[in-house]
Amino acid sequence: MSTGKTLLGLLLSTLLPAGAATAAASNTIVYCSEASPESFNPQIASSGPTFVASSQTLYNRLVDFNKSDNMPVPSLATEWKISPDGKTYTFTLRKGVKFNSNKYFKPTRDFNADDVIFSVMRQKDANHPYHKVSQASYEYFNDVGLDKLITDVKKIDDYHVQFTLSEPNAAFLADWGMDFASILSAEYADAMLKKGTPERVDTQPIGTGPYVLQEYKVDSLIRYVANPNYWNGEVPTKHLIFSITPNVQTRLAKLQKNECQIIPAPSPVQFDAIKANKDLALHAIDGLSVGYLAFNTAKKPFDNVLVRQALNYAVDKKSIINAVFMGSGTVAKSPIPPTMMGYNKDLKDYAYDPEKAKALLKQAGLEKGFDTDLWSMPVQRPYNPNSRRIAEMIQADWAKVGVKAKIVTFEWGEYLSGMRKGEHASALFGWMSDNGDPDNFADTLLGCGSIESGSNVSRWCDKRYDALTQKAKLTSDPAARAKLYEQAQEIFYQQAPWIPLANGKTFYATRSNVTGYSVSLSGSDFSKAKLN
Repeated sequence: MSTGKTLLGLLLSTLLPAGAATAAASNTIVYCSEASPESFNPQIASSGPTFVASSQTLYNRLVDFNKSDNMPVPSLATEWKISPDGKTYTFTLRKGVKFNSNKYFKPTRDFNADDVIFSVMRQKDANHPYHKVSQASYEYFNDVGLDKLITDVKKIDDYHVQFTLSEPNAAFLADWGMDFASILSAEYADAMLKKGTPERVDTQPIGTGPYVLQEYKVDSLIRYVANPNYWNGEVPTKHLIFSITPNVQTRLAKLQKNECQIIPAPSPVQFDAIKANKDLALHAIDGLSVGYLAFNTAKKPFDNVLVRQALNYAVDKKSIINAVFMGSGTVAKSPIPPTMMGYNKDLKDYAYDPEKAKALLKQAGLEKGFDTDLWSMPVQRPYNPNSRRIAEMIQADWAKVGVKAKIVTFEWGEYLSGMRKGEHASALFGWMSDNGDPDNFADTLLGCGSIESGSNVSRWCDKRYDALTQKAKLTSDPAARAKLYEQAQEIFYQQAPWIPLANGKTFYATRSNVTGYSVSLSGSDFSKAKLN
């Protein structure tokens, strides 16, 4: 018996009755996850591994995204109506959707409007009995502005919910396909509140998704079983196991040994080995992402636009793409990805020109250069597969124009917290689309209002730029919206709050006999995955 079958057998032997493990092996998929989830409630989390383990496995949302064009399509809502003034959205809910159960609770009714109201108001209402459970902060809900945008949400009847907005917002519908918009059970929440154990809603989840949580061993594994009542069709693979494997080399080794059948985010240096192995398959999708270096424009000398422009000219982005991305990314020049509506294809980019950089630094009164910190991410992402290497290349480029950068890093949670507080001078960061809408980049990452929420890590506020992106939110016509974003990108180029570095692709690898598994804007979809 191979090493892979031995491991799979060991996993299954603790899950199934004696003698059943071998028979079940063909009905089991092991996914080597990058990290442990922060929670099993995606409303209170912000990391990709958490979303894969929770919202994309256990829950559903009102809308999903079409895999071909990323437009919202029905999910728990079958249809929606928007008022002529764009301020009222009425969703018709799907009938016959079952919540799963666990040892603490068995539902007595199907999914209905009460569950939508609970899932919204827990995040919006500071006085809601669940708002502070699990020390929740609801970063995504607040970052996209729903805390202020939604003025009312009410139940018309069991299968109709109406949202009232403070103003029209062209991205509102797409927001309800994002991970934080997962629908939780209000009935389960009420029952746990009465028992004095409300935190179980976040740690012992009950959803409507393709899988049901069976067991979680922190930093080790997660076991799921297929939801037998899944509303969107039979789930072909009965057992799904997450083997938590942070090391990228170990993940590939497990895939090669058939100890897992799916791995996320292989390193570009591993691509050739995967392609050369007939038992493996490498998959890629356009990730709607951007990696960048953000200047903290609230700190000197990065409050000076000449300095920011100079350091844009000082970085050889093409060399970074060639050395680090190895075919997994392209040079970025905008905060909006090239395949997204509103991208300005005619936007200029800063050429690699050290002499121009020196001239601008001299003009800024910094002819002799200066010392600064350069924060480097401790994690690998499609928009930045090797942050340390990128930081070193930027450090070397800046040194050529007299700028001495000290590379620093922190644990991921501390890194995120420090950027949100503005503790950095310059920092490598990036973004992957949550909803396929340009507002998710243009305003979330660079809007004046996003400084307070922390997602605008450059802390840059340009009233002209902000006026254009805010107007784009209020504009329903796609062509008119696109023009507004194109104009905003011109201001971005002139003011240079970032060095846009790369638009990365999302890669994953599987055993060759895996079919049905897919990755898209909606995330990882295990609902049709199976072994052939």
